[in-house]
Amino acid sequence: MYNLIMLKTKLHNKDYTEINDNFQLILPLNLENLIPSDDSVLLLSHVLEGVDYTKLYKAYSFVGRKSAVEPKIMFKIISYAYYQNIYSSRKIEKACKRDINFKWLLQCYKAPDHATISRFRKDYISNEVIEDLFYQQVNYLANQNEMLFENAFIDGTKIEANANRYTFVWKKAILKNEEKMFDKILVLLENINIEELKKITVQKETLIDDIDKIFQWLEYEKKKRNIEFVHGIGKRKTKIQKWTEQLSDYKERQEKYNLSKKYFQKEIVILKLIQTQLSCI
Repeated sequence: MYNLIMLKTKLHNKDYTEINDNFQLILPLNLENLIPSDDSVLLLSHVLEGVDYTKLYKAYSFVGRKSAVEPKIMFKIISYAYYQNIYSSRKIEKACKRDINFKWLLQCYKAPDHATISRFRKDYISNEVIEDLFYQQVNYLANQNEMLFENAFIDGTKIEANANRYTFVWKKAILKNEEKMFDKILVLLENINIEELKKITVQKETLIDDIDKIFQWLEYEKKKRNIEFVHGIGKRKTKIQKWTEQLSDYKERQEKYNLSKKYFQKEIVILKLIQTQLSCI
């Protein structure tokens, strides 16, 4: 009788302590199949694929141990985390281990630990790098007609375009950097005037046009002195080439500032995608 009862128990009660080691085989190998086609992570990744990461990669040394995660992918992870209002390094690490979207962004890389995430934000994401990457993202979206500047998001909070008190968030940084750059231009022109006995001046309001006029003079002096511009390690540049390259960089940056200020003038809130100071550990 006892054996019969035990037999019935085995027939009607499943033993859930049994472990099936093959359960992982039913998971799809392509995580993208689990992500909806309209998910924000796909759009963000697409936008960030069109960004030039030259300045970010320059922050890395080619000597020593290879980075745990490719810098471009690491930037995607940080960007998406902030978009999801996740700022803590430990919480980002946890999301990389558990969240499908983060796993998809990581591709085949192992989830970075919180120390790696913190080090990336502290050592490699400088203000110059952030400014460059941010500008590229805004410019890309504007060119693709994907970014409507009727409203924007700051740290995940939607703010209407007429909320003037929030405009300073990005505008303040732009104006401060622009002012510093203009001071550097004045110092450069002072040196040029002393060495070349010139009286070159520029105005903030007409800076781009003024720099173009200086380029014309530099090009004239280049031909007059039979100067050939050189590039590469060990090549000695003339002062004409150095001045030309410095002013080219300043002109490019001023064009970026002008684009950003175009949105400020309409009292528009600019998207602040990355905030480097939020390095919560």
